[in-house]
Amino acid sequence: MFSHGADSAHDAGAVGVSTGGATVPTRFVWPYGGKRVFVSGSFTRWSEHLPMSPVEGCPTVFQAICSLSPGIHEYKFFVDGEWRHDERQPTISGEFGIVNTLYLTREFNQLNALLSPSTPGSRMNMDVDNENFQRTVTLSDGTVPEGTPRVSEAAIQISRCRVSEYLNLHTCYDLLPDSGKVIALDINLPVKQSFHILHEQGIPVAPLWDSFRGQFVGLLSPLDFILILRELETHGSNLTEEQLETHTISAWKEAKRQTYGRNDGQWRPHQHLVHATPYESLRDIAVKLLQNGISTVPVIYSSSSDGSFPQLLHLASLSGILKCICRYFKNSTCNLPILNQPVCSIPLGSWVPKIGDPNSRPLAMLRPNASLSSALNMLVQAGVSSVPIVDENDALLDTYSRSDITALAKDKVYTHVRLDEMTIHQALQLGQDANTPFGFFNGQRCQMCLRSDPLLKVMERLANPGVRRVFIVEAGSKRVEGIISLSDIFKFLLSL
Repeated sequence: MFSHGADSAHDAGAVGVSTGGATVPTRFVWPYGGKRVFVSGSFTRWSEHLPMSPVEGCPTVFQAICSLSPGIHEYKFFVDGEWRHDERQPTISGEFGIVNTLYLTREFNQLNALLSPSTPGSRMNMDVDNENFQRTVTLSDGTVPEGTPRVSEAAIQISRCRVSEYLNLHTCYDLLPDSGKVIALDINLPVKQSFHILHEQGIPVAPLWDSFRGQFVGLLSPLDFILILRELETHGSNLTEEQLETHTISAWKEAKRQTYGRNDGQWRPHQHLVHATPYESLRDIAVKLLQNGISTVPVIYSSSSDGSFPQLLHLASLSGILKCICRYFKNSTCNLPILNQPVCSIPLGSWVPKIGDPNSRPLAMLRPNASLSSALNMLVQAGVSSVPIVDENDALLDTYSRSDITALAKDKVYTHVRLDEMTIHQALQLGQDANTPFGFFNGQRCQMCLRSDPLLKVMERLANPGVRRVFIVEAGSKRVEGIISLSDIFKFLLSL
């Protein structure tokens, strides 16, 4: 016998199936789109199609909640007039062709394992009520054991849809602070003076203004300083320190473009610079940052149709957008099922490879006595924003980031040191108080999390200004186990 649930449950897209005895509310999910979707199975004796409703904010994800008795159930989906099964879920060949199967038990631990098993290709797109869905297996010390179930595909798809919906409905105006300042540099300023300004103002990036054209034409970033220092080390005769006194930003940018044989994504003097307008959606800005491989984009407004008299309003970054996401969903995590899941259960970030895995690459890490030159080479070649500095046991001591390079501008340190002779330890001391011991996690230099920490905690750490990577460490030993970056988060959430 079959009966629809109470009106409130029916309005929410739930369907009750009475099978007698104790039952368990079970959610069926079809995340592959369609116009009319139904589910049918052994629990309806294959004689009734139960309607599935689109998840709010996710028109391609359909769900139905049924109360099923414990046991083995077979089911299929009826999508736009055709019988379909979910190829990512366990299947068997039965009387009705290939069908999906579900083994349902009253015991939570077994249920939890069924929700999103770690075996590839057999993840279940089902879950029980929200409270159980957001729980996870943990050990007494708070860590997540090996083999922790992966988050279900349905939870990922629902979360992605809701994040995209939020980002599409909000614009760059949501990023603008109530007050603040944005420093721009004229392209005719000497490079040396420009980096002194960046260091003294405590900012890593500055927009570049071409007064002749009346346009913003680029950004000056720590990567420029890194490449200049490497140029001085390897081709000192081409660009001496004396020449650096008068070498302009414009001349350097053009030389950089010719030397590296490609356009600089943050320097476009003869075409429109990659920028954002106040009216662009947050999603469009995030995609623009990721596709251009840049960390910051200037927000420029012009009341003229030809773009003349531009006004620089803000510097938009992924961390600013992530902060908006965290603020919006923090008090309604039920709307984003993955936020309370441990980061180790989500396909996200880079992790230390398991022994014997031939397809993975080791994480880039350095010892404190390594040369500054090796750190800069790693930052450029690996295309990362920072490198973890670890001891002989791979325990995290500190991190060296691109923005740390501006400390060499202090008192013209770069003029009397060699990059291959200065250690990372010495370089970091330049930007710290003389009495600060090495390895002291002051301020926001080193953002750490455990593999058992929820995704929301990692996102909130990455939403801090200047933070581009969070290091996943082992509890107690601080041994580096993985790295999650801002771009990792957005590529995952936006499915890029």
